[in-house]
Amino acid sequence: MPVWTQELIAIAVLLGIVGALIARLPKVDLGHQPAFLRRRFWNWFPLGLTYAFLYMGRYNLSVSKTEFGDLISKSAFGEIFGWGSMVYGLAFLLNGPLTDRLGGRATILIAAGGSCVANVLMGLVLQLGWTDDLETTFTWLYALNMYFQSFGAVSIVKVNASWFHVRERGTFGGIFGILISLGLYLAFDWGGLIARAFGPLWVFYAPAILLAGFFVADAFLVFDRPSDTGHVDFETGDADHGHGDLRSVLVRMLSSRVILTIAAVEFCSGFLRNAVMQWGKDFGKAVGLGETLVYAHWGLFMCLAGILGGVVAGLISDHVFQSRRGPVAGLLYAGLVACAVAISLAIQSPAVGWLLVGMSVCFIGVHGMLSATASMDFGGKRNAGLATGIIDGCVYGGTALQAHWLGDVLPQGAAASDPANWQVWPMAMLPAALVGLALSATLWNARAKAGAAAHA
Repeated sequence: MPVWTQELIAIAVLLGIVGALIARLPKVDLGHQPAFLRRRFWNWFPLGLTYAFLYMGRYNLSVSKTEFGDLISKSAFGEIFGWGSMVYGLAFLLNGPLTDRLGGRATILIAAGGSCVANVLMGLVLQLGWTDDLETTFTWLYALNMYFQSFGAVSIVKVNASWFHVRERGTFGGIFGILISLGLYLAFDWGGLIARAFGPLWVFYAPAILLAGFFVADAFLVFDRPSDTGHVDFETGDADHGHGDLRSVLVRMLSSRVILTIAAVEFCSGFLRNAVMQWGKDFGKAVGLGETLVYAHWGLFMCLAGILGGVVAGLISDHVFQSRRGPVAGLLYAGLVACAVAISLAIQSPAVGWLLVGMSVCFIGVHGMLSATASMDFGGKRNAGLATGIIDGCVYGGTALQAHWLGDVLPQGAAASDPANWQVWPMAMLPAALVGLALSATLWNARAKAGAAAHA
């Protein structure tokens, strides 16, 4: 069976699973009318798919590194991705408040349009042969891409903060995790397939075309509030940091122990997430396991892991822990610690691939709970963009740290073929997992209180 046919069957099955899961997720009955629920679906669904394709336009650099190692080396990738991640994280200081001011609808259009242009420019660099100093050129263009990409998460959180009650958000965090996971599948598996079939420049052109299409779709379908579509706005039950200028609101947020702790946990999540996603497939390819099940279908397994982690985390949060996010994060971080220890002990075993999938279940679940859900709860719909900016900015602080560090210390060339030389990899992940676990434990009883600042 041709490889394209296999991938089409895989994505059809995957979408069927996603649809069945979303349809069967337990519902919290808040009295929403069927017309409202239908309109809400057509609000969050294209918004979420746009974010999935933003992922495809973000991790295409990783695909280029894996498929065309002679084009982008590990150390060059570490520098390009590291600087891009730093720009992504720092951009939240501007883009979080800007999203609160402009609204998520406007900023998701900025994200899709800007990332589209940046990816076209990277493709043109390769097409025109401007590769004499590719590392420097791509550092600037990828940083531009990541600036626009940073509007994506805050836009989703800002829009959905007005459409979902706090009691529904854990389940929605699971749906958000599914859409992120779909983006990983598209980025790694379809991106790799496109690279092998059409060459490296289409790794950048393909997501650019898709983002252009969703720019148009979002312009017609996505709105900031229910009242923008003829429905009634409602009280969402989240925290409220009150009115005031940006400085006073920022000071109140940064004086919240809960928000600062969530941000620190997500710094660890960013380190772990990209330590696995950016280097896992390189490990498999280097040690001769690249054609085995997990590594050959890296994006698919990341996607399935994300679906499982996001849905289970959301259901447990809303239906076991009464919409508290801290307990779920703590349990998932315990899983991350266990997997990091196991990888360290089994670095020369084929079991490493499955342990990486286990870690993916955990860190995508944590990310959905904290960046996508807790930021709405504790930031409130009025300041959701700022709260997400603080929290997701720290995610990419951790991402930048691992990119610079692991890009330098992981084995390269012939040395990379010996699994024993990769021992530094899990040992670098273990401290981040332990710190994240300790911090998550302090959030066990944290809960957003309507009409007040975040509290423990």
